Amino acid sequence: MCYIADGRSGACDRYANVAGDLIRVDPLTIIEASEAEGGKVVPFLPAGGAGDWDGEIVQSRHDFVTAVGAGTTYPDYKPAPFIVSRRENGVDMVTVVTEGIFSYCGVKVKIDTDRFLGPESAPVRVDGEPIGHVMTSEYGSQMLSLGGVHHLTGGSKKEGRVTCDSLLRLCNRESVEMTIDGGSTLVVAAGKAPIINGEQEYRMRVGCGSATIGMFARQWLGHVDEVVVVDDHITGVLSEHQAGKLLDIPPTGIRIKGRRSTPGRYFQVAEPGTGWGGTNITDPLSILGDFDAKTAYPGLRMLMVSTTGEQYGYYILDGNLQPVLQTVLPPALQQSVEVIEENCEPALASVLFIGGAGGSLRAGVTNNPVRLTRSVKDALTHVSCGGAQAYVWPGGGITVMADVMDMPTNSFGYVPTPALVAPIEFTMRLSDYEALGGHMEAVVPIEQAVALAERKIGPVSSGAWPTDVRNFRWDG
Repeated sequence: MCYIADGRSGACDRYANVAGDLIRVDPLTIIEASEAEGGKVVPFLPAGGAGDWDGEIVQSRHDFVTAVGAGTTYPDYKPAPFIVSRRENGVDMVTVVTEGIFSYCGVKVKIDTDRFLGPESAPVRVDGEPIGHVMTSEYGSQMLSLGGVHHLTGGSKKEGRVTCDSLLRLCNRESVEMTIDGGSTLVVAAGKAPIINGEQEYRMRVGCGSATIGMFARQWLGHVDEVVVVDDHITGVLSEHQAGKLLDIPPTGIRIKGRRSTPGRYFQVAEPGTGWGGTNITDPLSILGDFDAKTAYPGLRMLMVSTTGEQYGYYILDGNLQPVLQTVLPPALQQSVEVIEENCEPALASVLFIGGAGGSLRAGVTNNPVRLTRSVKDALTHVSCGGAQAYVWPGGGITVMADVMDMPTNSFGYVPTPALVAPIEFTMRLSDYEALGGHMEAVVPIEQAVALAERKIGPVSSGAWPTDVRNFRWDG
């Protein structure tokens, strides 16, 4: 256990000793679903019937006590810090509130970019220490897996400390600079555009090259004879693509250096990189072979464009059937390129916290911890993190994942173990709580907990309210 001298705060800055009493430094946070705090107005005579309206103009005083600032009872030999009850929609509900100590947690980071960040499984480092690795390249995004028990406690002392500090900052929406072996340098913060090799990313791609052909083929009809959408995944060729066939676009004799998948779709036209369409090329003509002289003709018009519209070029074949770059892009093609750009989503970095509610944490909820697991799996107990919707993974245990942008700011803390401290709440009917062996003697009315709250905020996300009846399978 930690020792904190009188008048001082602990190493984690979470607790302080005030005249012999240990107090939680951060304020207990509640979420208010009031109009003033961003709550939604109840519609007059809603579709569900007038009976759904309880007469209030807004659903005022619908408070939810989060675990942010609640403190912990680790190793949970006694009930969780707050077990609060309230009657909602005619049902007696209870929420168990605690800050979990997660020495086995991590984050998953989704970075919206086509640019090559590093090879799969390559280590991700902060201050030279490995804190995770590169996962897969998903649709327009690169995925990182950071943290986990191996880096937090399985490596050197410095590795664990750096990993914990990086996770803490990412979860609290702060920026972290990291490098990838054999890849790029990144600056990542949740909810902000990533910075890759010193350049801020603005757009994620509109789709792969083939999808882009399908989306915009009609806009090119009559204005150009051939379009090549350069992409690291699937490069599209209009005249060969099904969309081009349906628009009666004739063959152009174009030849693509790559592995042909289906008509108009090519894999591996270049290596991954930070150039056109997430490839390593700066000259798009490098992916073209010679045009077939039996089909191509001088004056043939060709547009080459990337999947974000950031790079483009307009070419006309000369007398030797060689593409010649034009200095002026025809207005119709300029408009089309701008539409591609417009349809690209803003590039963001997303950080999802992932952790498991271990046995001791569950003991703070119930005398028979496995019953809590079963109750969660049966959708009788709803799990939230700082009031945010938490995805519960299938399989054993209670492994949850939550978007840190849906949680109150500064929801996370740490202990020198090293481990992350994260809020977690379990909400259920009072009768179900009693049935699973809950600490009924520790249940207090919500008013008692709200009176202690020093921080009141509006709903952070527009997701389901933790006590919403739709979160539960009571008729199951």
